[in-house]
Amino acid sequence: MATGTLLYAQSGGVTAVINASASAVIQAARAKKVRVLGARNGILGALREELVDASKLSAAEVRALAHTPGGAFGSCRVKLKSLQADRAKYERLLEVFRAHDVRWFLYNGGNDSADTALKVSQLAAEFGYPLTCVGVPKTVDNDLAVTDCCPGFGSAAKYTAVSLRECALDVAAMAETSTKVFVYEAMGRHAGWLAAAAGLAGTGANDAPHIILFPERAYDEADFLARVDAVVKRVGHCVVAASEGIRGADGKFVADAGAGTDSFGHAQLGGVASHLAGRVKDMLGHKVHWALPDYLQRSARHIASKTDLEQALAVGRAAVECALAGQNAVMPVIVRTNDSPYRWHVDIAPLAKIANHEKKMPASFIRKDGYGITAAARRYLTPLIAGEAPPPYGKEGLPAYVEPKLTLVRKKLPAWAG
Repeated sequence: MATGTLLYAQSGGVTAVINASASAVIQAARAKKVRVLGARNGILGALREELVDASKLSAAEVRALAHTPGGAFGSCRVKLKSLQADRAKYERLLEVFRAHDVRWFLYNGGNDSADTALKVSQLAAEFGYPLTCVGVPKTVDNDLAVTDCCPGFGSAAKYTAVSLRECALDVAAMAETSTKVFVYEAMGRHAGWLAAAAGLAGTGANDAPHIILFPERAYDEADFLARVDAVVKRVGHCVVAASEGIRGADGKFVADAGAGTDSFGHAQLGGVASHLAGRVKDMLGHKVHWALPDYLQRSARHIASKTDLEQALAVGRAAVECALAGQNAVMPVIVRTNDSPYRWHVDIAPLAKIANHEKKMPASFIRKDGYGITAAARRYLTPLIAGEAPPPYGKEGLPAYVEPKLTLVRKKLPAWAG
């Protein structure tokens, strides 16, 4: 039996399957008789010494986490700065870890979380504290380096493709006397992976989405409007999938709300779909509808990809194995070995190769005209949305999600003044 405590925390925007990783972490640790604590609201909970006693969760609750969206332990958008700039916070984390005999720290998140886990491992080494830090991948943006894909993306991609196909049928039915143009906004600040997933909704030249706007390509309003008008004349209607992060040739976000930045230092975007819809209406005169699925696309557990669920569980189990084996400052990653039939396995990569790196859509995935996906993109994306993993449903017709009661352990340190 390993001695010490494993601390697990969730970070950033939660997904349809991040709790599946949490479930796998807890079950794998329990199998090794390792005590597990969860930080409430991510790194904030660790700083505040608000630690959840995972031993209080029943086996049924832990299993049910695997089909429950959201973040069971709470998440946060807090990015710690460099070791020098935020040294007091990092030292506070080590104080909390010491107080609760935390020897393994698993941080389930994206790029910024990988960076935090790496820096915590570096400080622990500096102080000679025996701590193993492991990142657990998660992000609907699919922009983590090294890994073939990110748990959370496949389910959001499936939601996007299905929603686009369904909305397109609605628009086609109404187009003669009503809506001519429909604009769907997908998450993706710098990388167009989710917008690309919309392209799976159709295969023919006249199938929706007729236009996809990627952050990797400069947005040209005149060309966009001309293409919309041409599609309407040819097909009778036009369905557009736009990434929230598209920029003009000047590098400015098309949908920059002018509202400053969020807690991660990212520009606060104001809704690209509404902007594009307004321009289509004003310049072309077509009746337009638009949709901002926002949280819906990342929380839709009812339509989760089976592949995505399996990968979220796999990286959770692998993270515990890495931690207990003393593999420090690493992250389990997905390695694809074949497209069709789809085959993959989990490997281990150093956090240094993931933190502060960003994986954008490769040029080979974007059609030469810049407004659609290629066959290579389809080969990459299709397996990630494959399979269904529906949650159990209750008598009232709603998914039977679990909302576990979280019991905090007793604090041992003075309150954090940060």
